[in-house]
Amino acid sequence: MKFAIVLFALFALAVAAPAGPEVTILRSESDVGPESFKYGWETSDGQSAQADGHLNNVGTENESLAVRGSFSFVADDGQTYTVNYVADENGFQPQGAHLPVAPEA
Repeated sequence: MKFAIVLFALFALAVAAPAGPEVTILRSESDVGPESFKYGWETSDGQSAQADGHLNNVGTENESLAVRGSFSFVADDGQTYTVNYVADENGFQPQGAHLPVAPEA
């Protein structure tokens, strides 16, 4: 499970990797335990991410990972976009002012 958490964090960093001027890390912290994790980072170009995750139903066949987090970036248009999300047994559920909202049934 720790491997999946670390892989997810590394993937997020790779996707956010800048092309162009040198970017410095302003803040980077993490705490990974056997049943939970927490991380946060911020770079000089306006990118940031943070997340908290924990295992639900530990030791059962219904064990699942629940994550709550957010990430921000500055797009080519100069706007800062932020996505807040929950990822759990119900899937990935992003929210952001720039994201479309599904009509209610």
